[in-house]
Formats: sequence, structure tokens, C-alpha cells
Amino acid sequence: MDSIILKSQAKINIGLNVLRKRNDGYHDLETIFYPILLTDIIKFVKSSYNSFSSSSDELNQKEDNLILRAKRLLEEKVNRKLTTEITLGKNIPIGGGLGGGSSNAAATLIALNNLFNLSISFTELSRLALQLGSDVPFFLNPVPVFAESRGEKMLPLRVSINYPILIVNPGINISTSLSFSKINPAVPTVRLNTLFSNSSIDLELMKEKVKNDFEEIIFKEYPVVGQIKTKLYELGAEFALMTGTGSSVLGIFNNLQKASFAEDDFKQKYFTYLNNPFQAGSIT
Repeated sequence: MDSIILKSQAKINIGLNVLRKRNDGYHDLETIFYPILLTDIIKFVKSSYNSFSSSSDELNQKEDNLILRAKRLLEEKVNRKLTTEITLGKNIPIGGGLGGGSSNAAATLIALNNLFNLSISFTELSRLALQLGSDVPFFLNPVPVFAESRGEKMLPLRVSINYPILIVNPGINISTSLSFSKINPAVPTVRLNTLFSNSSIDLELMKEKVKNDFEEIIFKEYPVVGQIKTKLYELGAEFALMTGTGSSVLGIFNNLQKASFAEDDFKQKYFTYLNNPFQAGSIT
């Protein structure tokens, strides 16, 4: 095998509670990671020289990114050069709380492990993934999970969101480290794992109980993000929440017609993605 093409999947956070700051500088948190159908496409080709190119001008102008860091980490692990041409088709907004960079890193670990027959176990890939970012291990096998600690301790959930999910992103790249530097940790009154203990979800209960601790910080710094959440509710969303530490806001609708109407309203100004659970290849 001389080349491989992988889809690098996005995720949303259903709730994000920051519990405490740890002695190692990280934070203990809890969240639900839920994969969606939005993907980047990455092609890896064995070559006599290294190259990286992306459809994103922002990434092309950076000397470093999580894909190249993942490649270097693998090279250090196996003590050999993995000379590769890498081409990234970028669809997931950068810095939008959808995990695009982390997903790209995980895809790189998987692809190069297979392309160069490195025979690195899933357990070891997970250890390497955690060195790249707290949520990178999730993307090695993206299924719905309850995540805690830094986000690397994951318990699979038998839950499916069988409703259309509209993602709206205003094009703001928000720094995760900056967001965490301003957070005030607190133990929530309701733990997320108690709300997702079975295969069904209660949107009314989610609206009442599920929070994202970063919303107050981000809405103050970037009011447009809060305005998007308000508008999603005005357009009929049953539940709306900022995802992760980024600028994307998700809205869950009880029917596709409402979600499509809302998408038509937002896409005149912003990036939108409508995750339809009934389309081919949906997550169940």
C-alpha cells in the first residue's frame, strides 16, 4: 500500500463542566463527546520527500500543526523517518470547538501506522494521542462517550441523537488555552453521566440541566456567539449550546423542516452544517 485516504470526523460536546484545576496544570472536566458526520479528508502518500498542503490558507501559513506533530511523534516512537506527502481537505472550522485539529492528529496516527506497517497497538496509539491533546484519543474510535479527567477517560454510551443537529460557526478561531485560563472551576449540581444513562435523550431535560461552563467567558469576549444561541432558540431549536471551548453553537431540532429553515437563515452570514441522522452513513 502506497497511499491511504481517511475521513477525519468532527465532534460536538453535549455539556462541558470544568470541575477543578489539577496540580499538573490541566483541568478535571466532564463532557459528552458525540461524533457528527462533518469530516475533513486527508490523503497520505509514501514519497521520497515530505510535504504538507491544505485547502486552508491559515494552515498552509503555519509552520506547525497537529498533523505534523503527530507524524513527528510517531517517527520518534519508531526511530525512523516516515517520508510522506500529506494533503488535507479542510471542512471543519478551525478553533470552533468541533475537534478538527485533534481529529486530524488521530487520523494521522492511524494512517501512518497502517501505511508503514508499524504494528503499533491501539493502546499505544492512545498513549501517543494523549500527548497531542486531551481529546485526541477519542478520535481513534469516535463513538458517543462520557469523558472525564482531562477528557481521556471515556465510557462508551449507548445513546443516539435521532434529531437534526444544526452547527453554526461565525468564523472566530478561539484559543483553547486562553479559554481555560479564564475559567472558574466548580462541581456541578447535576453530573452529565446521570442524564445519559440510557439510549434515549430528553431535550427538555437537557435544556434545563446541561451547561457549558465556557459560555459565559466566550459570550462576553465574542457576543456574536451568544447571539447565535439565542437565535437558534428563536428559530425553533429544542436545545442549543456552545460546543467545546470554541465558537460553534449547536441546535437540536425536533424535525428536519425546522432545522433546514434555520440553516437557510444562518448560512447567509455564517458557516453551517446540518447533521441529519437519517442520511446515509449516519451514526447510530
